Amino acid sequence: MSLLDHVVVPVADETDAAVTATALTPHMSDIQRITVVHVIENGSGVVDKAPIEKRQTDARAFFSAVESRLGDEVVVERRLEFGTNVAETIVDVALDVSATAIAFRPRGGNRLARLLSGDTAARLLTDPKLPVVSLHAVDEACLSTNDRKRASGTEVGE
Repeated sequence: MSLLDHVVVPVADETDAAVTATALTPHMSDIQRITVVHVIENGSGVVDKAPIEKRQTDARAFFSAVESRLGDEVVVERRLEFGTNVAETIVDVALDVSATAIAFRPRGGNRLARLLSGDTAARLLTDPKLPVVSLHAVDEACLSTNDRKRASGTEVGE
């Protein structure tokens, strides 16, 4: 059994899903199963950023971005979760599905943004309950034209 036999892959948005799937591509010979998880963060007493139906529809697009790139090579399962702590929810999913590791692509952002948002990557790496694999950065040349536009922020909104 490989470390990457069954990985839980958290995705934050459609661009992140596409870039993360691309980063997983070199490791596909080791992966048997992927559980893609998107966590809708719900804070107690905090107004939601968007209606729940919109966020669920968005999550389906995130899942499809991974499935369209990797679904022909490996079993891809979807998990839409709600939680107050994104990192804990991701770990809970990984334990629930008996994953061998969590594989994620660290996202950019300045220190202030990470401090205010709670830096999920740091929380995943602190006191891990199973292996956590940080995927390498993806060369934008490996991305489709649409993914490059999304990643650079030049895509016209839908």
